[in-house]
Amino acid sequence: MNTEGNLWIYILSLGLGQEIKNEEIPRRVFEKFAFLPSDFLTMRVLFRLRQQGFVSEEKNQGKKAYKTTQKGREQLEAMRIFCQNLLQQV
Repeated sequence: MNTEGNLWIYILSLGLGQEIKNEEIPRRVFEKFAFLPSDFLTMRVLFRLRQQGFVSEEKNQGKKAYKTTQKGREQLEAMRIFCQNLLQQV
């Protein structure tokens, strides 16, 4: 299954057009995509996404939050195209 190994895709998609509080990420992933990533893995992936410029750190009601950047949007689009091409080859 394409879940925790590609958690970055799910995190970037949640941050499109809105700020998401860090502690809400696992719950939101579960609600929208039906799997529950660990807090540790979520924070590790989020840290790497920030380092690479795919998300920006924001503040939401005084708590750390993130939002997908333009670079992150471009990466999501590249993954969407990759998946479409892959499905066409099957």
